[in-house]
Amino acid sequence: MNEKRSALQTVIENIERVVVGKREEIELSLTVLLAKGHVLLEDVPGVGKTMMVRAIARSIGADFNRIQFTPDLLPSDVTGVSIYNQKTQMFEFRPGPIMGNVVLADEINRTSPKTQAALLEALEEKSVTVDGQTRPLDDPFFVMATQNPIEYGGTYPLPEAQLDRFLLKLKMGYPSYDEELEVLNRVAEKHPIEELKDVLSLKEVQSMQDDVTKVYVDDSIKHYIIAIINETRTHRDIHLGVSPRGSIALMKVAQAYAYLHGREYVIPDDVKYLSPYVLSHRLILRADLEMAEKTGGDVIREVLTSLRVPLSEQEAVR
Repeated sequence: MNEKRSALQTVIENIERVVVGKREEIELSLTVLLAKGHVLLEDVPGVGKTMMVRAIARSIGADFNRIQFTPDLLPSDVTGVSIYNQKTQMFEFRPGPIMGNVVLADEINRTSPKTQAALLEALEEKSVTVDGQTRPLDDPFFVMATQNPIEYGGTYPLPEAQLDRFLLKLKMGYPSYDEELEVLNRVAEKHPIEELKDVLSLKEVQSMQDDVTKVYVDDSIKHYIIAIINETRTHRDIHLGVSPRGSIALMKVAQAYAYLHGREYVIPDDVKYLSPYVLSHRLILRADLEMAEKTGGDVIREVLTSLRVPLSEQEAVR
């Protein structure tokens, strides 16, 4: 465990050569990768979203593909298409950009709902169906989708069914004065992404993903997760609460987060820390709260303060 944790810390440090001052966001993104999930990055342009995805792909020696979502993008532009070859007189499948280990779905809310729906099977089933034939995607398969929160012209809000497919929703945020100065110094002659090398193999990532599923989750932790989820279904400020998929997501992310920090078991603090990231985008708030600029994260934090934090057996032993 310590050896693999050391390897993961090396990956984080490698990514930090490109992405300055975003260790928390890097750790959370790697947590989702270990949990075999996907990330939604919502922030303004130019804060390093694309660079972080590329740095993750390079650090684990993964195939990297980018999908630039536009209003005229078709589902086949994402999944691939069968083309008739006149020489062989047979149809040949030309894979789409979704066929990769690490995929950047850039400005996902700019495309039509029909094309957004083409991602649903890929995100959930890790496969695509083209012309009636189901094709498995690469393993590992990790999607980081981005969207601009302030530009609404020509955009299509993501439906709840699609938001639910993302394990976490993150925001990068602007760098501090010193961090931005460091960025300028690093890119003055050559961008560090060009010299980034892989420090982990895809097989090692797959092995770690398997290890994550063995991280112990005490019954008290499971009850705590369910209590949080149930509270979202009855909270006065929430119109629609979190589904059972959210419960599963929170447990899996907590397992991966514990593993990333060198533990073989989940503690309550893991669940408490991760809940706003995992659950806030799965809620539908009352309309008047949205007008008051109250966010799902605000409500989840209120829920957490109202519940008693359990003491798992492992934490008690410590």
